Amino acid sequence: MKLPLSVYIFLMMELLLVAYGDIRFKKIPNYWSIINIGIFILLTVLFPEYYRWELKTFLFPVVFFLVGFALFVLKIMGGGDAKYLVTFYLLTPVLLHESAFIFLMLSTIIVGLFLLIMNTLNNFEKIIHALRIMDIATIKQIFDTKFSYAPVILISWMWFGFENWENIFW
Repeated sequence: MKLPLSVYIFLMMELLLVAYGDIRFKKIPNYWSIINIGIFILLTVLFPEYYRWELKTFLFPVVFFLVGFALFVLKIMGGGDAKYLVTFYLLTPVLLHESAFIFLMLSTIIVGLFLLIMNTLNNFEKIIHALRIMDIATIKQIFDTKFSYAPVILISWMWFGFENWENIFW
């Protein structure tokens, strides 16, 4: 399966803008999801061999919607992050969904672990003190921090492109 270079570059540019906004404002506006849906419709016309209205096209987006909703309810992931991820996968050709997901999962684990370790190291004395006095509220407050997820999607997309360069065509 090939990915048109124009689509890869467009998604890279979009992710740069979305990640910047997510870092700066801690929010992904809904219009990005609406734009992605419109672009998906356009891509089904421009590249019908890669973008189709089939059940398998919507498998990963539906799973992301369900998991994203659960993570939103648990206050782990923002609603904008979940909606954006759903529509972002509409713009990835279906045969590349699994590969893109693996890079997304690895990027999430690496960034998440890095942030967890940094948060632990930066608050180590506070954590030790809270553990000694059994102050669970303080420990929860220390680790109850959200991070901008769009940069993680951007990292995974760059990594995906680097590893799958032979699947991107002019």
